[in-house]
Amino acid sequence: MTAKERIRITGGDITKVDADAIVNAANTSLLGGGGVDGAIHRAAGPELVAECRTLDGCRTGEAKITRGYRLPARWVIHTVGPVWRDGSHGEDALLASAWRSSLALAAERGLRTIAFPSISTGAYRFPLARAARIAIATTITHLRENELPEEVTVVCFGEEAYQHYLTAVAAAD
Repeated sequence: MTAKERIRITGGDITKVDADAIVNAANTSLLGGGGVDGAIHRAAGPELVAECRTLDGCRTGEAKITRGYRLPARWVIHTVGPVWRDGSHGEDALLASAWRSSLALAAERGLRTIAFPSISTGAYRFPLARAARIAIATTITHLRENELPEEVTVVCFGEEAYQHYLTAVAAAD
């Protein structure tokens, strides 16, 4: 199976995904916020924020892992994507690092399946098409070099994101 064949693009609610891990598009505090971050914290229950308090935050481009608590996923990988400024402040590299760090953490933990949201494209305003290309290219590179995770799902919120991720997979080398 090729790296591209190990990627699924779907729509829906990431908090309902039954995967070994889901990725939280977190802020640096890891203590919850809006969008995907808030939804994951609400669905997981108060135990998630309690565990997050022990992690001392997370820097942009890095990832940390917690249990999934009340989520179908056993684990939550929290990563912090960059806030879009104008594209000339290292945003692309930081977004790629957020995906790479999350995938590496999943592989280190022996996780077979992982589901990502579209990191940084909501409140952080990263351009969607650009983010999709970076995410898919980074994922394909990781999958070519690693057996785990076996399957990566991108859970898109809305038709526009879904189409951009499908296009990014189709265009990827």
